[in-house]
Amino acid sequence: MAMIQTHTDNVWTIDLPDEAATQELAQRIVPLVGANDLITLSGDLGAGKTTFARALIRALMKDPELEVPSPTFTLMQVYTSENFPIVHADLYRIRDPSELAELGWDEASDGALLMVEWAEKAGTLPPDRLDISLILAGHRGAEHRIATITGYGALGERVERERNIHSLLQRSGWSDAKRSYMQGDASVRAYERLEKADGSRAILMISPPRPDGPPIRYGKSYSSLARLAEDIRPFIAIDQGLRAQGFSAPKIFAFDAQAGLAVLEDFGTLGVVDDHGPIPERYGEATSVLAALHARDLPREVPVTDEESYYIPRYDMDALLIEVELILDWYAPHIARSALSSGARATFLNLWQPLLEKVCAAPSTWSLRDYHSPNLIWLPEREGLQKVGIIDFQDCVQGHPAYDLVSLLQDARVDVPDELELKLLTHYTRQRRHDTPEFDMSAFAMSYAILGAQRATKILGIFARLDRRDGKPQYLAHLPRVERYLAKDLAHPDLAALRAWYEEYLPRILTSRS
Repeated sequence: MAMIQTHTDNVWTIDLPDEAATQELAQRIVPLVGANDLITLSGDLGAGKTTFARALIRALMKDPELEVPSPTFTLMQVYTSENFPIVHADLYRIRDPSELAELGWDEASDGALLMVEWAEKAGTLPPDRLDISLILAGHRGAEHRIATITGYGALGERVERERNIHSLLQRSGWSDAKRSYMQGDASVRAYERLEKADGSRAILMISPPRPDGPPIRYGKSYSSLARLAEDIRPFIAIDQGLRAQGFSAPKIFAFDAQAGLAVLEDFGTLGVVDDHGPIPERYGEATSVLAALHARDLPREVPVTDEESYYIPRYDMDALLIEVELILDWYAPHIARSALSSGARATFLNLWQPLLEKVCAAPSTWSLRDYHSPNLIWLPEREGLQKVGIIDFQDCVQGHPAYDLVSLLQDARVDVPDELELKLLTHYTRQRRHDTPEFDMSAFAMSYAILGAQRATKILGIFARLDRRDGKPQYLAHLPRVERYLAKDLAHPDLAALRAWYEEYLPRILTSRS
């Protein structure tokens, strides 16, 4: 199957020389559609609308032998996939849109993917839809067709994304690979595993540019204040920077910076935890990676391409403070059921400021910022520090080295025993002292507690927001663990005044032991 032309960003025109190409196109459409989406199929009689619909239904149902009769006489066929119902309708014999009510159209289409031939008979079409137009190209062969895919409204972006993916996979030699969706996490990024017939594998990362939110302070959005990556370029730069330093970040086979796409080396699925929690040997190596990284004189500017570089931003006071405010905006009202006065909020920030000034004034390094178990892959076939594969670092900032260590040893998603945390914290500080004799263990321990409290405070706000705003209640299961980490960090003598604030306004955090 070969793309022959592109009219606009939301239009994709594809050559279909035979039925196999039509089936391949159906596979390409699968990731574009879901519940409550509308696909309109247009084209003359015999153009292949039902042939395409049959291929798409079989792809969605994951059953290549599924019986898919034409709905010409029944008008509507309903299928139940594992994710949503699929309604295949042929409205050729409909004379008036009012006849749809007699078919039970509204009931059948609720929450379903609608695929409609002769959709114009239904009356006015909704603004968000995917149209697939098929025309015969008989001069090229009896089975030859040309498909034009047009995304209207919200589906236009999906068409553009899939067209860009198709182009990148063709350029990188992965267009013939099977694509399998991988379960994502809390971010807006998506991943697919690519597997060729010979067994070779890669990862497709889909990381569209982050839409800038409304200004909340100094005319800047939250993502800008928090120094979050706005596109894929920081990932490409830090990935190459880590590999240049001898660490295991994925090889980048190809990328499209504008579209936010990259084809990456597949590290597999062997992690640093098992059903019982952290695996000490692997956590030990992950700690050694940080100690080795932090002992180096790392550049502030790293290349994206031969023509472009990325300047790593500072994890400054604005970023650290805007993050702790998340607990006030989301956790306090929705989890703790606490209505905080403006005075309580102001006191909270005034208590944080001198603590964060201490960590901001200390020597800084690359803070990868998401250095924890979900983003670390164990690579037993490699040697030394390269056994630890690092896969998430696009929000890297220039910050205090304690931040990444506390991310690892106070993992929000897995219980790290106190004994293991202390053992690896000691291991890290001894290695740093060996590599850098002037390393101040006492000052580091204080910064570890401050940044542990800062990170836990931020995460409590993020997980509450994921539940309340984004409809992802599964993150609430981690709250007791993060609350315990925060209580432990607040026990440091230098955080006594801050602890008193939590005792008064958010006492749940210091009493939660479940």
